Amino acid sequence: MTSPPPGGAGAKPRSPEYRLAADAVRGLRQDMFHDAFAYRPLRRMRTDGPITRRLSGSLRAYAAWTPHATVAAAGLLAMAAGYSGVGGPGESPVTQLLCGLLALLPVLATLIRPIGAFWLSMAAVPVVAVFSNSWSEWPWAPGSFLAHVTVLTVVALRSRPRVAAWMWLLTAAYSLVAETFFGGSYYSANTFPLLFVSALALLIVTVLNIRREAEQEVTAHQSETAQERSRRTLLEERTTIARELHDVVAHHMSVVAIQAEAAPYRVENPPPELEQAFVTIRENAVAALTELRRVLGVVRAEDYEAPDAPQPTLADLDGLLANVRDAGLTVEKAVTGAVRELPQGVELSAYRIVQEALSNTLRHAPGASARVEIGYVLGGLGLRIVNGPVPVTALEKSTHGAGHGITGMRERVTMLDGEMTTGATDDGGYEVVVFLPVPSGEGTA
Repeated sequence: MTSPPPGGAGAKPRSPEYRLAADAVRGLRQDMFHDAFAYRPLRRMRTDGPITRRLSGSLRAYAAWTPHATVAAAGLLAMAAGYSGVGGPGESPVTQLLCGLLALLPVLATLIRPIGAFWLSMAAVPVVAVFSNSWSEWPWAPGSFLAHVTVLTVVALRSRPRVAAWMWLLTAAYSLVAETFFGGSYYSANTFPLLFVSALALLIVTVLNIRREAEQEVTAHQSETAQERSRRTLLEERTTIARELHDVVAHHMSVVAIQAEAAPYRVENPPPELEQAFVTIRENAVAALTELRRVLGVVRAEDYEAPDAPQPTLADLDGLLANVRDAGLTVEKAVTGAVRELPQGVELSAYRIVQEALSNTLRHAPGASARVEIGYVLGGLGLRIVNGPVPVTALEKSTHGAGHGITGMRERVTMLDGEMTTGATDDGGYEVVVFLPVPSGEGTA
């Protein structure tokens, strides 16, 4: 009888300590060994900051390479320390140059292969110790000391916080092993200074990384919240438009049903085919009206109440202007062209656009005067609602700009295949210009 496979049915459950150790080994392998020498070039710095934005074009292009130049300068400093900090007066210049290059190369490698640069720095430390024959500072020669701290800092800046912890632990393990098994009483061990300095540098870098990630998450969350708020506002505006247009469409469908029912009585001895046609028209009109009411029930809010009065039209505009004048807004109206009845949907949308534009003037430009211009042209209806500049005494209260009302106006215009533009005027005011097309011959029923 064969025993159950490891980890299969009947296998002994692993202890929490074992699982924790296994997870740690997997994390170490993933972070420090898997694709350790992958090509990851350091990106150029953004030049849209408060300081770099003020630079000229050529200087701004050079400023983008600031991180690379900083790392290269740190590498040259480590190379100088490695060149001059090994051996005695009789040390070979070739050995000094080798030690300097072994300090420079790992630092430069952080620009393209960060994890590989760490392993290159670790490998260079014993080589420098062997070739330099310098035992005054063990196990970290001056150049290796400075180069390795630089490598840890740069790699930590370019990686996750867990990578910084692994690098520090591996450095500590190497230092303790080298000091314990290869050190001597006449060596000056510098393991503790290196671990202290590197831990301090990595702690600072980790805090900066965590703060940067937190800021990015907050920015992303704010962006998602703003987009969600915009979508919600758009849906609310569309729902409001649907509720208002329900009365208009329902009125027309009711007229169609009534006329279809009464039409056979207007004709003497109508043929059966004609009577059946009118019956079909009435049934379709009633069915469409029923479906329309059902759809309205879906988009209707729980606290929605049907209006007691018919939906407003441009004929009710004088009452609206009187109300806003009572609220403190000085407004005048100008009408051009031959006034005529327009489709109720156009009349309602035009009324709501004027209403919202004047409300925006009251909210965002207190103290300014407004003007409503209505133009009846051959192809449709033109609207222009403009307010003057905000008086100096009211500037502190002014929040002039586009709000949610602009979204509602734009949705109404889009629904009617119209055009709308908004923007500041030359005198510091604000205007909303709308054109609502009306096909020739179309009007109210």
